Amino acid sequence: TILSVQLHSRDSLFFNATPETLFKLRLRRDAVRAKTLNAAVKVAAYSNNGNFSSSVISGLAQGSGEYFTRLGIGTPPKYVYMVLDTGSDVVWIQCSPCRKCYTQADPVFDPTKSTSFSGVTCGSPLCRQLESPGCNQRQMCLYQVSYGDGSFTVGDFSTETMTFRKTRVDNVALGCGHDNEGLFVGAAGLLGLGRGKLSFPGQTGPRFGQKFSYCLVDRSASSKPSSVVFGEAAVPRTAVFTPLLSNPKLDTFYYVGLSGISVGGVPVRGITESLFKLGVDGNGGVIIDSGTAVTRLVRPAYAALRAAFLAGAADLKRAPDFSLFDTCFDLSRKTEVKVPTVVMHFVGADVALPASNYMIPVDNNGSFCFAFAGTTSPLSIIGNIQQQGFRIVYDLAGSRIGFAPRGCA
Repeated sequence: TILSVQLHSRDSLFFNATPETLFKLRLRRDAVRAKTLNAAVKVAAYSNNGNFSSSVISGLAQGSGEYFTRLGIGTPPKYVYMVLDTGSDVVWIQCSPCRKCYTQADPVFDPTKSTSFSGVTCGSPLCRQLESPGCNQRQMCLYQVSYGDGSFTVGDFSTETMTFRKTRVDNVALGCGHDNEGLFVGAAGLLGLGRGKLSFPGQTGPRFGQKFSYCLVDRSASSKPSSVVFGEAAVPRTAVFTPLLSNPKLDTFYYVGLSGISVGGVPVRGITESLFKLGVDGNGGVIIDSGTAVTRLVRPAYAALRAAFLAGAADLKRAPDFSLFDTCFDLSRKTEVKVPTVVMHFVGADVALPASNYMIPVDNNGSFCFAFAGTTSPLSIIGNIQQQGFRIVYDLAGSRIGFAPRGCA
Protein backbone atom coordinates (compact mmCIF):
# COMPACT_ATOMS: atom_id res chain seq x y z
CA THR A 1 0.00 0.00 0.00
CA ILE A 2 1.05 3.58 -0.63
CA LEU A 3 0.18 6.37 1.76
CA SER A 4 0.01 9.66 -0.07
CA VAL A 5 -2.09 12.76 0.55
CA GLN A 6 -2.30 16.09 -1.22
CA LEU A 7 -0.73 19.28 0.12
CA HIS A 8 -2.49 22.63 -0.15
CA SER A 9 -1.30 26.20 0.28
CA ARG A 10 -3.02 28.31 2.86
CA ASP A 11 -4.04 30.75 0.08
CA SER A 12 -6.60 28.35 -1.18
CA LEU A 13 -8.60 28.73 2.05
CA PHE A 14 -8.56 32.51 2.01
CA PHE A 15 -10.71 34.20 -0.55
CA ASN A 16 -10.99 37.98 -0.08
CA ALA A 17 -7.53 39.51 0.21
CA THR A 18 -5.11 41.03 -2.28
CA PRO A 19 -1.85 39.17 -2.96
CA GLU A 20 0.10 42.05 -1.41
CA THR A 21 -1.92 41.95 1.83
CA LEU A 22 -1.56 38.18 1.99
CA PHE A 23 2.16 38.42 1.46
CA LYS A 24 2.66 41.05 4.15
CA LEU A 25 0.61 38.92 6.54
CA ARG A 26 2.71 35.91 5.72
CA LEU A 27 5.98 37.73 6.32
CA ARG A 28 4.69 39.01 9.65
CA ARG A 29 3.78 35.47 10.69
CA ASP A 30 7.09 34.26 9.34
CA ALA A 31 9.08 36.55 11.65
CA VAL A 32 7.08 35.15 14.57
CA ARG A 33 7.70 31.59 13.37
CA ALA A 34 11.48 32.13 13.20
CA LYS A 35 11.41 33.57 16.73
CA THR A 36 9.49 30.49 17.91
CA LEU A 37 12.12 28.11 16.52
CA ASN A 38 14.95 30.15 18.01
CA ALA A 39 13.23 30.22 21.39
CA ALA A 40 12.90 26.42 21.28
CA VAL A 41 16.64 26.05 20.66
CA LYS A 42 17.49 28.52 23.43
CA VAL A 43 15.36 26.61 25.93
CA ALA A 44 16.86 23.29 24.82
CA ALA A 45 20.39 24.60 24.98
CA TYR A 46 19.86 25.18 28.61
CA SER A 47 17.70 22.71 29.79
CA ASN A 48 5.21 -2.35 7.93
CA ASN A 49 6.99 -0.82 4.93
CA GLY A 50 3.65 0.08 3.39
CA ASN A 51 3.40 3.41 1.57
CA PHE A 52 0.73 6.01 2.03
CA SER A 53 0.22 9.60 1.02
CA SER A 54 -1.91 12.70 1.29
CA SER A 55 -2.41 15.96 -0.60
CA VAL A 56 -0.57 19.21 0.14
CA ILE A 57 -1.93 22.67 -0.63
CA SER A 58 -0.40 26.08 -0.04
CA GLY A 59 -2.78 28.36 1.87
CA LEU A 60 -1.07 31.67 2.31
CA ALA A 61 -3.24 33.60 4.73
CA GLN A 62 -4.45 30.92 7.09
CA GLY A 63 -3.04 29.62 10.34
CA SER A 64 0.54 29.62 11.49
CA GLY A 65 1.91 27.04 9.06
CA GLU A 66 2.41 27.53 5.38
CA TYR A 67 1.09 24.28 3.91
CA PHE A 68 -1.94 22.14 4.67
CA THR A 69 -2.76 18.51 4.12
CA ARG A 70 -6.24 16.96 4.12
CA LEU A 71 -6.71 13.92 6.36
CA GLY A 72 -9.52 11.85 7.80
CA ILE A 73 -9.79 11.76 11.59
CA GLY A 74 -11.74 9.07 13.48
CA THR A 75 -14.16 6.30 12.46
CA PRO A 76 -16.01 7.02 10.26
CA PRO A 77 -13.35 9.49 9.04
CA LYS A 78 -14.12 13.21 9.15
CA TYR A 79 -11.89 15.05 6.66
CA VAL A 80 -10.10 18.18 7.84
CA TYR A 81 -7.15 20.41 6.90
CA MET A 82 -4.06 20.06 9.08
CA VAL A 83 -0.91 22.18 9.07
CA LEU A 84 2.15 20.23 7.93
CA ASP A 85 4.91 21.10 10.41
CA THR A 86 8.43 19.63 10.48
CA GLY A 87 9.30 22.05 13.30
CA SER A 88 7.10 20.48 15.99
CA ASP A 89 6.13 17.04 17.25
CA VAL A 90 2.71 16.73 18.87
CA VAL A 91 -0.20 15.95 16.54
CA TRP A 92 -3.42 17.72 17.60
CA ILE A 93 -6.84 18.80 16.39
CA GLN A 94 -9.56 21.05 17.76
CA CYS A 95 -12.27 19.06 19.54
CA SER A 96 -15.78 19.78 20.76
CA PRO A 97 -16.87 20.78 23.29
CA CYS A 98 -14.79 23.93 22.75
CA ARG A 99 -13.77 25.99 25.72
CA LYS A 100 -12.13 28.25 23.19
CA CYS A 101 -11.66 27.34 19.53
CA TYR A 102 -10.48 29.49 16.61
CA THR A 103 -12.28 29.53 13.25
CA GLN A 104 -11.52 26.55 11.02
CA ALA A 105 -12.64 25.63 7.49
CA ASP A 106 -14.31 22.33 8.49
CA PRO A 107 -16.69 21.45 11.36
CA VAL A 108 -14.88 20.93 14.69
CA PHE A 109 -14.18 17.23 15.38
CA ASP A 110 -16.55 15.57 17.86
CA PRO A 111 -14.77 12.62 19.55
CA THR A 112 -18.06 11.17 20.85
CA LYS A 113 -19.07 10.43 17.25
CA SER A 114 -15.93 8.35 16.53
CA THR A 115 -15.82 4.65 17.44
CA SER A 116 -12.00 4.57 17.36
CA PHE A 117 -11.36 7.50 19.73
CA SER A 118 -9.77 6.47 23.02
CA GLY A 119 -8.45 8.51 25.93
CA VAL A 120 -4.97 7.83 27.35
CA THR A 121 -4.58 7.11 31.09
CA CYS A 122 -2.22 9.18 33.25
CA GLY A 123 -0.05 6.17 34.05
CA SER A 124 0.51 5.14 30.42
CA PRO A 125 3.95 5.39 28.78
CA LEU A 126 2.38 7.61 26.07
CA CYS A 127 1.33 10.19 28.68
CA ARG A 128 4.82 10.19 30.19
CA GLN A 129 6.34 11.07 26.81
CA LEU A 130 4.66 14.49 26.89
CA GLU A 131 6.83 17.42 27.97
CA SER A 132 4.27 18.70 30.48
CA PRO A 133 1.53 16.10 30.99
CA GLY A 134 -1.46 16.76 33.21
CA CYS A 135 -4.10 14.58 34.80
CA ASN A 136 -7.85 15.10 35.21
CA GLN A 137 -10.10 13.77 38.00
CA ARG A 138 -10.82 10.64 35.98
CA GLN A 139 -7.07 9.88 35.85
CA MET A 140 -7.00 10.57 32.11
CA CYS A 141 -4.00 12.26 30.49
CA LEU A 142 -4.08 15.95 29.54
CA TYR A 143 -1.64 17.62 27.14
CA GLN A 144 -0.63 21.19 26.55
CA VAL A 145 1.62 22.58 23.84
CA SER A 146 2.79 26.20 23.75
CA TYR A 147 4.44 27.78 20.72
CA GLY A 148 6.95 30.62 20.91
CA ASP A 149 4.48 33.10 19.39
CA GLY A 150 2.19 32.76 22.41
CA SER A 151 -0.21 30.33 20.69
CA PHE A 152 -1.17 27.24 22.67
CA THR A 153 -3.43 24.19 22.63
CA VAL A 154 -4.73 22.31 25.69
CA GLY A 155 -6.97 19.25 25.97
CA ASP A 156 -7.24 15.47 26.26
CA PHE A 157 -4.38 13.27 25.08
CA SER A 158 -5.85 10.37 23.14
CA THR A 159 -5.35 7.80 20.41
CA GLU A 160 -7.30 7.89 17.17
CA THR A 161 -7.37 6.51 13.62
CA MET A 162 -6.13 8.77 10.84
CA THR A 163 -7.01 8.12 7.20
CA PHE A 164 -4.65 9.13 4.38
CA ARG A 165 -6.73 8.94 1.21
CA LYS A 166 -7.84 5.29 1.59
CA THR A 167 -5.20 4.05 4.05
CA ARG A 168 -6.10 3.86 7.73
CA VAL A 169 -3.37 4.37 10.35
CA ASP A 170 -4.65 3.21 13.74
CA ASN A 171 -3.74 4.27 17.27
CA VAL A 172 -2.03 7.57 16.52
CA ALA A 173 -1.49 9.55 19.73
CA LEU A 174 -2.95 13.01 19.29
CA GLY A 175 -4.13 15.94 21.34
CA CYS A 176 -7.87 16.60 21.33
CA GLY A 177 -7.78 20.35 21.98
CA HIS A 178 -10.65 22.06 23.81
CA ASP A 179 -8.79 25.36 24.35
CA ASN A 180 -6.79 26.50 21.31
CA GLU A 181 -5.70 30.11 21.14
CA GLY A 182 -3.27 32.26 19.16
CA LEU A 183 -2.25 32.53 15.52
CA PHE A 184 -4.03 29.38 14.34
CA VAL A 185 -6.66 29.97 11.64
CA GLY A 186 -8.28 27.79 9.01
CA ALA A 187 -6.78 24.35 9.60
CA ALA A 188 -8.33 22.02 12.19
CA GLY A 189 -4.98 21.28 13.82
CA LEU A 190 -1.40 20.33 13.22
CA LEU A 191 0.38 17.24 11.88
CA GLY A 192 3.69 17.29 13.76
CA LEU A 193 6.42 15.89 11.49
CA GLY A 194 9.43 16.63 13.72
CA ARG A 195 12.02 14.10 14.90
CA GLY A 196 10.61 13.64 18.42
CA LYS A 197 8.96 10.43 19.71
CA LEU A 198 5.43 11.86 19.63
CA SER A 199 5.55 13.26 16.08
CA PHE A 200 3.63 11.39 13.39
CA PRO A 201 6.83 9.86 11.88
CA GLY A 202 8.19 9.21 15.40
CA GLN A 203 5.10 7.18 16.31
CA THR A 204 4.40 5.42 13.03
CA GLY A 205 7.88 5.22 11.44
CA PRO A 206 8.20 1.42 11.56
CA ARG A 207 4.96 1.12 9.57
CA PHE A 208 6.43 3.02 6.60
CA GLY A 209 10.14 2.29 6.74
CA GLN A 210 10.87 5.58 8.51
CA LYS A 211 10.75 7.55 5.27
CA PHE A 212 8.54 10.41 4.15
CA SER A 213 8.76 13.24 1.65
CA TYR A 214 6.77 16.24 0.51
CA CYS A 215 6.80 18.62 -2.39
CA LEU A 216 5.62 22.18 -1.81
CA VAL A 217 3.79 23.66 -4.77
CA ASP A 218 4.61 27.16 -5.97
CA ARG A 219 2.08 29.18 -4.03
CA SER A 220 2.07 32.08 -6.50
CA ALA A 221 0.77 29.98 -9.38
CA SER A 222 -2.85 28.84 -9.30
CA SER A 223 -1.16 25.66 -8.30
CA LYS A 224 -2.32 22.11 -8.44
CA PRO A 225 -1.96 20.37 -5.08
CA SER A 226 1.03 18.11 -4.60
CA SER A 227 1.58 15.39 -2.04
CA VAL A 228 3.20 14.18 1.15
CA VAL A 229 4.17 10.51 0.82
CA PHE A 230 5.08 8.00 3.54
CA GLY A 231 6.97 4.78 2.72
CA GLU A 232 9.56 3.57 0.20
CA ALA A 233 7.71 5.47 -2.55
CA ALA A 234 8.74 8.69 -0.75
CA VAL A 235 12.28 8.47 -2.14
CA PRO A 236 12.69 9.48 -5.81
CA ARG A 237 15.66 8.17 -7.79
CA THR A 238 16.74 11.70 -8.68
CA ALA A 239 17.31 12.83 -5.07
CA VAL A 240 20.73 13.96 -3.84
CA PHE A 241 21.37 13.43 -0.12
CA THR A 242 23.04 15.18 2.80
CA PRO A 243 23.54 13.55 6.22
CA LEU A 244 21.05 14.40 8.96
CA LEU A 245 22.78 15.93 11.98
CA SER A 246 21.55 15.66 15.57
CA ASN A 247 21.29 18.32 18.25
CA PRO A 248 21.80 16.48 21.55
CA LYS A 249 19.79 19.18 23.33
CA LEU A 250 16.75 19.13 21.06
CA ASP A 251 15.34 16.17 19.15
CA THR A 252 12.58 17.95 17.19
CA PHE A 253 14.48 19.78 14.41
CA TYR A 254 16.09 18.41 11.23
CA TYR A 255 19.66 19.72 11.15
CA VAL A 256 21.85 19.57 8.02
CA GLY A 257 25.39 20.69 7.18
CA LEU A 258 25.67 23.72 4.87
CA SER A 259 29.21 24.19 3.60
CA GLY A 260 28.76 27.15 1.26
CA ILE A 261 26.69 28.97 -1.37
CA SER A 262 27.63 29.83 -4.96
CA VAL A 263 26.32 32.84 -6.89
CA GLY A 264 26.78 32.95 -10.67
CA GLY A 265 28.81 29.74 -10.53
CA VAL A 266 31.36 31.13 -8.06
CA PRO A 267 31.53 30.10 -4.37
CA VAL A 268 30.79 33.18 -2.23
CA ARG A 269 33.87 34.19 -0.28
CA GLY A 270 32.99 34.72 3.33
CA ILE A 271 30.42 31.90 3.46
CA THR A 272 32.16 29.02 5.19
CA GLU A 273 31.01 25.86 6.91
CA SER A 274 32.16 27.24 10.27
CA LEU A 275 29.42 29.93 10.17
CA PHE A 276 26.81 27.16 10.27
CA LYS A 277 28.39 24.84 12.82
CA LEU A 278 26.08 23.16 15.34
CA GLY A 279 27.73 23.70 18.72
CA VAL A 280 28.00 21.08 21.47
CA ASP A 281 25.87 23.44 23.58
CA GLY A 282 23.00 23.01 21.06
CA ASN A 283 23.32 26.51 19.56
CA GLY A 284 23.94 27.34 15.90
CA GLY A 285 23.48 24.96 13.00
CA VAL A 286 21.07 24.88 10.05
CA ILE A 287 17.58 23.36 10.06
CA ILE A 288 15.12 22.58 7.26
CA ASP A 289 11.64 23.76 8.18
CA SER A 290 8.33 23.43 6.31
CA GLY A 291 6.65 26.16 8.34
CA THR A 292 9.12 29.03 7.82
CA ALA A 293 8.79 30.77 4.44
CA VAL A 294 11.99 32.80 4.05
CA THR A 295 15.45 31.28 4.48
CA ARG A 296 17.35 33.04 7.26
CA LEU A 297 21.13 32.94 7.35
CA VAL A 298 23.42 34.11 10.14
CA ARG A 299 24.24 37.76 9.51
CA PRO A 300 27.83 37.42 8.11
CA ALA A 301 26.71 34.72 5.64
CA TYR A 302 23.72 36.77 4.51
CA ALA A 303 25.82 39.94 4.06
CA ALA A 304 28.29 38.03 1.85
CA LEU A 305 25.48 36.38 -0.17
CA ARG A 306 23.66 39.69 -0.68
CA ALA A 307 26.84 41.46 -1.83
CA ALA A 308 27.63 38.68 -4.33
CA PHE A 309 24.07 38.69 -5.69
CA LEU A 310 24.00 42.51 -6.03
CA ALA A 311 27.29 42.44 -7.90
CA GLY A 312 25.83 39.91 -10.35
CA ALA A 313 22.57 41.87 -10.72
CA ALA A 314 24.18 45.31 -11.08
CA ASP A 315 22.24 46.12 -14.26
CA LEU A 316 18.83 45.65 -12.62
CA LYS A 317 16.93 48.68 -11.35
CA ARG A 318 16.62 48.73 -7.56
CA ALA A 319 13.27 49.10 -5.73
CA PRO A 320 12.50 50.04 -2.10
CA ASP A 321 12.88 47.45 0.67
CA PHE A 322 9.78 45.37 1.41
CA SER A 323 9.13 44.06 4.92
CA LEU A 324 12.18 41.97 5.93
CA PHE A 325 13.63 42.05 2.36
CA ASP A 326 16.42 44.59 1.84
CA THR A 327 17.36 43.62 -1.74
CA CYS A 328 14.52 44.42 -4.13
CA PHE A 329 14.29 45.25 -7.83
CA ASP A 330 11.88 47.04 -10.16
CA LEU A 331 11.28 44.68 -13.06
CA SER A 332 8.04 46.35 -14.17
CA ARG A 333 9.04 47.09 -17.74
CA LYS A 334 10.82 43.85 -18.44
CA THR A 335 9.50 40.69 -20.07
CA GLU A 336 12.66 38.72 -19.32
CA VAL A 337 15.57 39.26 -16.93
CA LYS A 338 18.82 37.47 -16.32
CA VAL A 339 19.73 36.95 -12.66
CA PRO A 340 22.76 35.20 -11.18
CA THR A 341 22.32 31.49 -10.37
CA VAL A 342 22.25 30.45 -6.69
CA VAL A 343 23.46 27.01 -5.57
CA MET A 344 23.33 25.86 -1.95
CA HIS A 345 26.16 23.46 -1.11
CA PHE A 346 25.00 21.03 1.55
CA VAL A 347 27.49 18.40 2.69
CA GLY A 348 27.43 15.87 -0.17
CA ALA A 349 24.55 17.57 -2.04
CA ASP A 350 24.56 20.62 -4.31
CA VAL A 351 21.09 22.13 -4.69
CA ALA A 352 20.68 24.58 -7.60
CA LEU A 353 17.69 26.83 -6.94
CA PRO A 354 15.36 27.88 -9.77
CA ALA A 355 15.22 31.70 -10.02
CA SER A 356 11.60 31.66 -8.76
CA ASN A 357 12.88 30.25 -5.45
CA TYR A 358 14.90 33.39 -4.70
CA MET A 359 13.51 36.21 -6.84
CA ILE A 360 9.92 36.55 -5.74
CA PRO A 361 7.16 39.05 -6.61
CA VAL A 362 6.03 41.12 -3.61
CA ASP A 363 3.33 43.23 -5.26
CA ASN A 364 1.43 43.55 -8.55
CA ASN A 365 3.63 46.39 -9.85
CA GLY A 366 6.68 44.42 -10.91
CA SER A 367 8.66 44.59 -7.65
CA PHE A 368 10.70 41.47 -6.94
CA CYS A 369 12.87 40.80 -3.89
CA PHE A 370 15.81 38.51 -3.19
CA ALA A 371 14.10 36.02 -0.87
CA PHE A 372 16.75 35.51 1.80
CA ALA A 373 17.17 37.35 5.08
CA GLY A 374 19.81 37.79 7.75
CA THR A 375 19.30 36.82 11.38
CA THR A 376 21.08 37.82 14.58
CA SER A 377 20.22 34.41 16.01
CA PRO A 378 22.89 31.68 15.74
CA LEU A 379 20.33 29.35 14.08
CA SER A 380 19.98 29.39 10.27
CA ILE A 381 16.70 28.14 8.76
CA ILE A 382 16.10 26.82 5.22
CA GLY A 383 12.53 27.99 4.53
CA ASN A 384 9.82 26.78 2.21
CA ILE A 385 10.23 29.41 -0.54
CA GLN A 386 13.63 27.87 -1.23
CA GLN A 387 12.13 24.34 -1.01
CA GLN A 388 9.36 24.99 -3.57
CA GLY A 389 9.23 22.51 -6.43
CA PHE A 390 11.74 20.11 -4.84
CA ARG A 391 10.68 16.84 -3.28
CA ILE A 392 12.27 17.03 0.16
CA VAL A 393 13.00 13.52 1.46
CA TYR A 394 13.23 12.73 5.16
CA ASP A 395 14.95 9.34 5.24
CA LEU A 396 15.15 8.72 8.97
CA ALA A 397 16.20 5.09 8.49
CA GLY A 398 19.23 6.26 6.51
CA SER A 399 19.69 9.38 8.66
CA ARG A 400 19.75 11.68 5.64
CA ILE A 401 17.78 14.45 3.92
CA GLY A 402 17.27 14.40 0.15
CA PHE A 403 16.45 16.99 -2.51
CA ALA A 404 14.88 16.00 -5.84
CA PRO A 405 14.32 18.86 -8.34
CA ARG A 406 10.96 19.11 -10.16
CA GLY A 407 9.51 16.74 -7.58
CA CYS A 408 5.90 17.91 -7.44
CA ALA A 409 4.58 15.94 -10.40
